[in-house]
Amino acid sequence: MRILPQGCRIIAGKTTNIFISHIHEDDSRLGGLKRLIKSNGMTVRDYSVNSNNPNNARSESYIKSEILAPRINRCSALLVYVSPETRDSKYVNWEIEYAEKKGKQIVGVYEEGQKGCELPESLKKYADAVVGWTGNRIIDAINGKTGDMENQDGSPHPPFVPERFSCK
Repeated sequence: MRILPQGCRIIAGKTTNIFISHIHEDDSRLGGLKRLIKSNGMTVRDYSVNSNNPNNARSESYIKSEILAPRINRCSALLVYVSPETRDSKYVNWEIEYAEKKGKQIVGVYEEGQKGCELPESLKKYADAVVGWTGNRIIDAINGKTGDMENQDGSPHPPFVPERFSCK
């Protein structure tokens, strides 16, 4: 678990910059996540790309270097919106890996009501916390106050087993 610098902690009246890593099919559900966070006392500015600020670029390298990377750089935390299809998104996995390289707080948040979603491989490797749909738990994870790995219902998630390679 990362300990964030004082400037990244929640301060009354302060807006926290976040990037919500998600698949575009989940665009319509991001408002619920932001409302949940706000109703628990944190105001966020979301720098992710969604249907409200679409990205019409076609070059993968351009999208990553000129659109996604600068947005992630402006944020103190990367939230990963975990839904059934999130696991297989190459962009979600890239965003997580990029955020890790930049020292960002990485928090997985299960979609409301979802059960049994598989986490993206990069989230298993680099998450500082993975929490269910509970506002105060999400805020604690953003602020680095918890490093819990939870299932969608809030129960403890079994430890992630790192990939092992043979030296043969």
